[in-house]
Amino acid sequence: MKSLISVENKIIVISGATGVLGESMTRSLAEAGAHVVILGRSKDKVDALVSSIKQHGHEATGVVADVTNKEALMLVKEEIAEHLGYIDVLINAAGGNMAGALIMPNQTLADADLEQMRKVIDLNYIGTFLPTQIFLPLLEKSVKASVVNISSVAAHLPLTRVMGYASAKSAIENLTQFLAVEFAQKQENPVRVNALAPGFFLTEQNRDLLTNKDGSLTERGEKIIAHTPLGKFGNPEDLNGAIHWLCSDAASFVTGTVVTVDGGFKVFAGV
Repeated sequence: MKSLISVENKIIVISGATGVLGESMTRSLAEAGAHVVILGRSKDKVDALVSSIKQHGHEATGVVADVTNKEALMLVKEEIAEHLGYIDVLINAAGGNMAGALIMPNQTLADADLEQMRKVIDLNYIGTFLPTQIFLPLLEKSVKASVVNISSVAAHLPLTRVMGYASAKSAIENLTQFLAVEFAQKQENPVRVNALAPGFFLTEQNRDLLTNKDGSLTERGEKIIAHTPLGKFGNPEDLNGAIHWLCSDAASFVTGTVVTVDGGFKVFAGV
């Protein structure tokens, strides 16, 4: 089983790799022997993460692009093709939220900002669709390739406030299922497509919603913990087991699936 779930020598592209959750996934995969290709918008952040991973004796390559920019991604594809030839796994971890796509308790639908809603949809949904479309020829050169998209429990249980983000993540799950069937029916060696749906993890985008300046929980944070049977927020490394499995040959018959890692939040009725 250890060899079956291995990611050793797999070439894995991770968008959003410099974020809190993305960096944890990236470091874990590199430590397990994968060659990680770090895709991000900030060259400084990408270079710093590549350098850190290499200093620990692991394989890493950095590429810079906005996941919503087709021309930039095409250049990255050519760069990867030239230096590595193919990829085994694409992890679409880029995503996020914006204040104008939220509806706070003192606001109504009229307060939602159209342009920020569009940006949230673009970043999360188009930022998942476009890398998959553009890197697909590189994935098809691998015998056992897969795509892992990052969804959210907000796609399953639409949460208050995060309207734009929840809508985009719901669309990502639909895309995941559509592409799983599409690739299975049209490719000789189908590229598997699955999604990972994290529950509540403290990241830069939600820290202020869940915790106060002194580290105590906000009212929203308290509600979430009360609705999570395991009674805590997740740590970034809690996602790594599921990521390793979905990337590995142990999941070779798994496609179109959403793996939820949420401490039981989604299944708890509250009583």
